[in-house]
Amino acid sequence: MNIINSRQNIALVGAGIMSATLGVLLKKLLPNSKIDIYERLDRVGAESSDAWNNAGTGHSAFCELNYTPMTDDGQVEISKALSISEQFEISKLFWAYLKKNKYLNPDIGFINDIDHMSFVWGDANITFLKKRFEALTNYAMFEDMKYSENFDEILDWIPLMNGRVRSDKIAATKMSIGTDVNFGAITRGMIDWLSNQEGVRLHLAHHIHEIEQESGGWWKIDMKHLKTGEEKSAYADFVFIGAGGGSIPLLEKTDIPEARGYGGFPVSGQWLRCNNPEVIRQHEAKVYGKAAVGSPPMSVPHLDTRIINGERCLLFGPYAGFSTKFLKEGSFMDLFLSIEMHNVWPMLRAGIKNIDLTKYLIDQVRQSFEDKFEFLKSYYPEARIEDWQLEIAGQRVQIIKKDKDEGGVLKFGTEIVSSQDGSLAALLGASPGASTAVSIMLNLLQKCFPTNMESKEWQETIRHMIPCYGQSLIKNGKLCKQMRAYSTEVLNLQDRS
Repeated sequence: MNIINSRQNIALVGAGIMSATLGVLLKKLLPNSKIDIYERLDRVGAESSDAWNNAGTGHSAFCELNYTPMTDDGQVEISKALSISEQFEISKLFWAYLKKNKYLNPDIGFINDIDHMSFVWGDANITFLKKRFEALTNYAMFEDMKYSENFDEILDWIPLMNGRVRSDKIAATKMSIGTDVNFGAITRGMIDWLSNQEGVRLHLAHHIHEIEQESGGWWKIDMKHLKTGEEKSAYADFVFIGAGGGSIPLLEKTDIPEARGYGGFPVSGQWLRCNNPEVIRQHEAKVYGKAAVGSPPMSVPHLDTRIINGERCLLFGPYAGFSTKFLKEGSFMDLFLSIEMHNVWPMLRAGIKNIDLTKYLIDQVRQSFEDKFEFLKSYYPEARIEDWQLEIAGQRVQIIKKDKDEGGVLKFGTEIVSSQDGSLAALLGASPGASTAVSIMLNLLQKCFPTNMESKEWQETIRHMIPCYGQSLIKNGKLCKQMRAYSTEVLNLQDRS
């Protein structure tokens, strides 16, 4: 028997959206498998997956302008936006499967429909937004997008913009099929289901301090129970490291050659949160603007309606910052302890080439509450400072990796790093992570379980969960509309297009 087919002892490190998604997929594909989930905290989905630690945007590229950069010849590059939009549709189909089959608690809401808008001002930005609109609406997944430069129409879309000078040149796009997602609720729902399956065990408050492959190919995982102090070891023939910012130091402990040259650049964040119910009621959209030059993707400004645990909230931000922690509840020594001989040069080279980012983060850290509030007024001119308070957002770690030509590069997005034998994989990076978790984990299965993924049994199981699996929603507009209509109905979203 192929060794890949025989892997039945699985360790998932980190109890976030990635491990939860992979755990459900593997339990459906390998029903006899034994799965152990290890989490350093005493609760599930409490770091990047938690609702207060991320934007909650169902990243479908409807409003995120950083996914459609302007090229040197003045055109708008939309390939990344198309890919992300397709991946989010796949995530919705998977969540619809979970909801329809009662794998998630039907009494706990985790996704709501909310308009996704892009808003810009100034001639150059308006030209960019119009070109973006014209390019994207050639595809079925974007054909319902609306574009306007009419002040009154945009004011109707974004009432909080009232007070802006009417002579300002502004433009906006709107997609009514956008969503707000509570990734923490989805994570906890999936892990609750997993915990009730035979052969699955959840281990909270377990700190892993060593991951080592033994001569027989099995992985030995050494850990400490943080409440009892007990030291113990576990063994697995497949390990997934999905610990958010904590994945890089854990990956380094494995000593796999594929991990050499990787480092991490941590970026922290803050929100302004509205505490005035009257203001919160006036706004019902996720309004994204253009990121500042040199800023990381997680810092794209947005005026953001959120539905968290049934409560409607209004946030603005995020404001980027710098911390040497790799996790919100991590250690200030995380960055320093991650530096080793194999990644010190790539990290230095990436740092030198990203001086603008460093300056941007320093500027953000130096900003006072009043400075942050002034930036809010460019989106909400009549905002009152007493209606807003500062909240700490989640911690992200961007990828730094070795590069043959440049020494080291800073990468945004996510990347799977796996051992040559496919027995261990780790997910590094950040946005749009959670929104595209299902596609990311399917790609991971393709890398680590290639023989299984080609089998008729696995193909049929995956298509049962994701009906469009193996087909392009970008090229097949009719199929895209069918799949979107299906997930909209099952997830109880209101198609207002």
